[in-house]
Amino acid sequence: MSIQVSSELLDGMVLALLDREDLYGYALTQQIQVSISVSESTMYPVLRRLKKESWLTTYDQPFQGRNRRYYQITDAGKIRLGEIIHEWAAYKISLDQIFDPSATPSTDERGDIDDK
Repeated sequence: MSIQVSSELLDGMVLALLDREDLYGYALTQQIQVSISVSESTMYPVLRRLKKESWLTTYDQPFQGRNRRYYQITDAGKIRLGEIIHEWAAYKISLDQIFDPSATPSTDERGDIDDK
């Protein structure tokens, strides 16, 4: 896909995958590449930044005579993921209103999302 992904959306994708299971960098990159084009050289700075923000932590685990660094979401990361999911839902609704007006949910379906 050639649509640019914001750093916040990439953060959300990483946190969402790590909310499901702990992953090492290469495996995480592979899973994200299923949906968007991203290189390992892009992913590692993202992972370092998320760790600096205390949204994830790391631990090493031996694998075939080497250590793999696994990334794990923290409680603060889960809170941030919830915020990103909420922001994404509002953003998606606003885009759907432009791209597909028939897909726009009613007020009841939107709940507390402010799409203005």
